Amino acid sequence: MQGVDWSVADKQAIARALDAFGVDTIEGGWPGANPTDDAFFASPPPLKRARLAAFGMTRRAGRSAANDPGLAALFGAKTPIITLVGKTWDYHAEVALGVSLEENLAMIADSVAEAVRRAETVMFDAEHFFDGFKRNRDYALKAIMAAHASGARWIVLCDTNGGTLPDEVEAIVAEVTRHIPGDQLGFHGHNDTENGVANTLAAVRAGVRQVQGTINGIGERCGNANLISIIPTLMLKMGYETGVTEEGLRGLTRLSRLLDERLNRAPARGAAYVGESAFAHKGGLHVSAVERDPATYEHVAPERVGNRRHIVVSDQAGRSNILARLRDVGIDIDPEDRRVRRILDEVKAREFQGYAYDGAEASFELLARRMLGTVPEYFHLESFRTLVERRGEGEEALSEATLKIVVRGERVLTVAEGNGPVNALDAALRKALLPHYPEVERLKLVDYKVRILAPDRATAAVTRVMIESEDAAGNRWSTVGVSGNVIEASFGALADAVTYFLMREGATAG
Repeated sequence: MQGVDWSVADKQAIARALDAFGVDTIEGGWPGANPTDDAFFASPPPLKRARLAAFGMTRRAGRSAANDPGLAALFGAKTPIITLVGKTWDYHAEVALGVSLEENLAMIADSVAEAVRRAETVMFDAEHFFDGFKRNRDYALKAIMAAHASGARWIVLCDTNGGTLPDEVEAIVAEVTRHIPGDQLGFHGHNDTENGVANTLAAVRAGVRQVQGTINGIGERCGNANLISIIPTLMLKMGYETGVTEEGLRGLTRLSRLLDERLNRAPARGAAYVGESAFAHKGGLHVSAVERDPATYEHVAPERVGNRRHIVVSDQAGRSNILARLRDVGIDIDPEDRRVRRILDEVKAREFQGYAYDGAEASFELLARRMLGTVPEYFHLESFRTLVERRGEGEEALSEATLKIVVRGERVLTVAEGNGPVNALDAALRKALLPHYPEVERLKLVDYKVRILAPDRATAAVTRVMIESEDAAGNRWSTVGVSGNVIEASFGALADAVTYFLMREGATAG
């Protein structure tokens, strides 16, 4: 996938995680294609359950399978499973490979037969099968039958272009099962019409018993079929045994986020089953019902897939939202306490100004605790000033921040530089706090987002800043600041991030 480059260490870590999760087969890459894949196969991770597969293509025209360099590299990986990809669309055989249809069938048969002699299990990935079937049904069937007759354990029907629809997949797979038993058929789908998961489930309904896919759906173009959605749907909705246990399924969210962490990207909040929003409830009507019985607005229990329920606080919130969120953060308050209404009214008033607490849970908790009088004042801001100076053409601009705060009764003035005014402010605040709160060294800012509100006001528009922070244990939280001045909004979110961290760490303000 564009933007994805795995190191050998990445591939080894992901393979171990997939094995622990409970998948049957892990495709490690293409031996001979690049140094990373060669290094991975030279030192594969020990696997307890899964078996490793090496991927390659059928022999080239004019060569024997026993004397083909590509196949030699594939066999040299010495994996228990070999996956061979071959052309099953007549158009591709003639145009992409430039061979006759008869020669293409011989390439498939010869390569599979040789692979069967070299490995425990051989899979044949029938590339472009569905497009080929729709154009030339008889030839597509001949191609997969050639692989099957030569000893391939699995014939994997590939929707390589991702353009086939679920009803077509189901009908075509049903036709194929008249020639090859379903327990020897697999499906490999791409997501170019956003149907990768739906097509996979349709293929299973029609008889296939192996599904291929990727974690979080990463893959060529729009991605591959997403196993993070497919596996729980097969298990929890369709009643299939997948090899993944109920206990293993509780690691689904962790597995998904491991991949995002390796890619250094934020997890998709709206991802099915595993996203932060998958079991988030925002509307007061929803929350009130969920408080009585979560099944009213949840199709499965979040714990079954390792996720958690999340009650969102926003301008759509009701008392149920507020009470649920307060309870989640450990604030015990009488539902009839008048302060509950005051907190709700304050949230709605602030969201009208531009605050967004549904994505900044830490700022909401601080707001509520301040209104209840339970947030220590770790520091008090007197003033700050930022300066951006560019000294010459082509020179990088320099940012400087001057900060005056009171910490534990001591007035502190610090100056710091950064690669931008917000970075400089962050550095100045840390410089002032570290002598009093050394734990601040463990606080890391991992994301910074600016949203322009009321863009019709151009440069005078109100800005909303969201900052995501992380502690040494990997716990993350978000804070928000709003102002007509982007630096002031940034400092508001930054100050909340630091205060929330110190509060979680149990720091005392005295």
